[in-house]
Amino acid sequence: MDYTIWIEWVIKGLILIFVVLTGFAYLTLYERRALAKIQVRIGPNRAGWQGLMQPMADAVKLIFKEEFTPATADKLVFVLAPIVTVVPATVIAAVIPFGTKFTLPFINREITLYVADINVGVLYLTAIASIAVYGIVLAGWSSNNKYALLGGMRSTAQMISYELALGLCIVVAIILGNSMRLIDIVETQKGMWFAVIQPVGAVIILIAMLAEVNRAPFDMPEAEQELAAGYHTEYSGMKFALFFMAEYEKMIVVSMIIATLYFGGYRELWFLKDTWFSVDQNWWLGPIYLLLKVVILLFLMIWIRATWPRIRYDRLMSFGWKVLLPLSLAVVFITAVGVVMAEQLGAIYIWVIPVLSIAAGLIAALLVNNSLKRKVAHA
Repeated sequence: MDYTIWIEWVIKGLILIFVVLTGFAYLTLYERRALAKIQVRIGPNRAGWQGLMQPMADAVKLIFKEEFTPATADKLVFVLAPIVTVVPATVIAAVIPFGTKFTLPFINREITLYVADINVGVLYLTAIASIAVYGIVLAGWSSNNKYALLGGMRSTAQMISYELALGLCIVVAIILGNSMRLIDIVETQKGMWFAVIQPVGAVIILIAMLAEVNRAPFDMPEAEQELAAGYHTEYSGMKFALFFMAEYEKMIVVSMIIATLYFGGYRELWFLKDTWFSVDQNWWLGPIYLLLKVVILLFLMIWIRATWPRIRYDRLMSFGWKVLLPLSLAVVFITAVGVVMAEQLGAIYIWVIPVLSIAAGLIAALLVNNSLKRKVAHA
């Protein structure tokens, strides 16, 4: 193996870490300013021009903040739990393609815009994403605090429940892309984004991803009003900052995953595929398109936090098991039937998928609405 490939991997890895960490820092500012606009207030604007130095001020504050370790805590696990939480959030981005490839001038070396390209990239995503819950559970257990332990237990139940629907929505992307390789899935969307062919699947994966990263209205593991902060109640200083970092890094990474699986990833809108705006014409447009999609998805997460109240825990679990899971199973079945019909009877039959999926989604919404009305009437 050429030794230069190791240099390339190291440089790509460092760039990826820099991008994710910088994105985390300024996502906090983005969220605070967006929430301020939605709630008709100003937001942070004192540290630097337009508040651009605010993330750095927060970092300095957390670095010098005093740390406490409970006397009865399991010291080793208490220290390792934040690390176990934050590392998967960074590592998972290694297989996400940011673009196609380009040739370095002078040395004529071809550089691909991703760290790793593996045939089972989707499987890698699901495997690494499920590791982060261990850090949350261990943090709650090692603190020897009943509120923290309840937060960790809630997190376990919630992630298991919603990962089922999440996995089935990933199966939909695999069926439509006919591959588990992320680059193949993105290139298949050159003709049409999967979010257009399977809109209900795109909505389900967004909901499941919100639950995966413990964002409102699914932030039950933290639940400040009930659990005093949940699994990180006993954490302060840089240990708390690592949990904070993990949440925002996961927001960025899951937005990349959703964009890659359902919104064309680094590719342009399908009707621009043969124009100057195509990634095939200009490789540098790929990272820009992916960044724009990630920013829009992040704003959607922030908007949901600003407008939707936290739902009750029993209803959260019922929604995952009784609504999302059956609906995602129906979506997988409809997608498989539509793909077979398109192959056997003609490409036009691919549009059976969105029609039947939207019908299934409306039926599920109607059943949920009727169930809530009955509960209100009995109350």
